Amino acid sequence: MKKGIHPEYVECHVSCACGNSFTVLSNKPEMRIDICNMCHPFFTGSEKIVDAAGRVEKFKSKYKLGK
Repeated sequence: MKKGIHPEYVECHVSCACGNSFTVLSNKPEMRIDICNMCHPFFTGSEKIVDAAGRVEKFKSKYKLGK
């Protein structure tokens, strides 16, 4: 690695629109984000699968997965 060309890492305070906040390392001291792991539907389990053709049920029955 070349010296003098890389940005310095600082502790970054990240705050989400949902109210969650956490600290990471970044080259910025503060970030504001719209969605995080506490409010994203994939991580919270509130996601909905839109399936008009019944493909999900067909897949689950083919591989004998529970509903």
